[in-house]
Amino acid sequence: MEEFKMLFKNKTTILSKCKLFISSFKPVIFVALVLVTSAIRSQETLNKSVSPASVGVWLKGDLHVHSRHSTESSNNSISKIINFSKSVKMDYVCITDHDNHVHGDVEHHTWSDPEFKSDSLLLLYGAEWTTTRGHGNVFSDKPYNHQKLFDVRDQRDVNIGKVKKLLSIHLSANHPSGKDNFGFSYDLVQSIEVWNSAFWPKNANAIMIWDDMLSSGRMMTGRGGSDAHHGVPNGSEKPTSNTYQAEYNYVGTPTTWVFAKERSLKAVVDALTQAKVSVSSNPFAPRVEFYADANGDGKFEMMMGDNIKSNGKPVKFRVQLNGNLLPDADYTITVIKNGGKFDTYNLRGSTPMIEFEDTPNPQGRTYYRVTVEGTNTPYPQVPKSMALSEKMVALSNPIYFNFNPDF
Repeated sequence: MEEFKMLFKNKTTILSKCKLFISSFKPVIFVALVLVTSAIRSQETLNKSVSPASVGVWLKGDLHVHSRHSTESSNNSISKIINFSKSVKMDYVCITDHDNHVHGDVEHHTWSDPEFKSDSLLLLYGAEWTTTRGHGNVFSDKPYNHQKLFDVRDQRDVNIGKVKKLLSIHLSANHPSGKDNFGFSYDLVQSIEVWNSAFWPKNANAIMIWDDMLSSGRMMTGRGGSDAHHGVPNGSEKPTSNTYQAEYNYVGTPTTWVFAKERSLKAVVDALTQAKVSVSSNPFAPRVEFYADANGDGKFEMMMGDNIKSNGKPVKFRVQLNGNLLPDADYTITVIKNGGKFDTYNLRGSTPMIEFEDTPNPQGRTYYRVTVEGTNTPYPQVPKSMALSEKMVALSNPIYFNFNPDF
């Protein structure tokens, strides 16, 4: 009893010491709370990046085409590009004329051309940013002041980045290796042209650069673009020395598919930015779709472009081909994991599909993407393109694990 009396007698002293003890640890407690909160928010951001794969619509188009406003093109008016695109059932197209041919004034050339209109084909606003350090394409769902971007083309990347942000545009690296390669920081772009023109073999270095960017933590979309300059002459038009190219490479070689939330210009650009993208050799070739069952519930809720935290458990993946499949054709699926070959699978049939399992690294970054090889579907409108594409039929964008969405 005396001990309890003494305790209550000295309660003021004890409380004062407790307050002093807690006060001395306030900075540590604050830092701990910040770290926990940050981790929770990071996990929430990762989880929010996963969207139901069934909500949306696949749209196909070409993201790199030149009209008569690019001075080296021939027999390729905007109306011809639009009519051809509609004839092969394209949903969208971006006419990307060289901005240096009009001193940056794309607005009063390509976009103001009376032929730049369509009641059914989605026409993105864009141009090929043509500089001494390389080329890039701009994609936008609305008109923007391209002159501003053209005027800073020779400035330091940090200044170019400020203008790009001001214009709210999607900037993409064109044909990143070889002639007119992209010589700027890849942190300026949201996508990279990994498949330029029907001639597939020349894209090997572009794929290597893409894998380097992905392996370094950059969630960068891989896209295609025909880079077509020359059309087939009709009416009073006369053939040129480059007319033959139209049989080998034209609109749709290759074709870039986007899984958009709706059929609108904004949805196309958003899907491109989010890597909800697949590329096929032509508009009639099969489209590859890539999904994952993130939580083992049997539902493949992850798709290309999605990013989630790995829990250290095996994940089931699904690869399927949709579209015009050749009867009795054999297709080879190659799964790329972190830049290296993970495995290959053979498939065939009316609805070819394969599934595989792997465990993404619970600590570090992991990404998976797939390529499809086989016999190419004929493209009668561009009859000699299949030979140039060789066995390359399609490629997917990655599914990500543990990538920093705020990189």
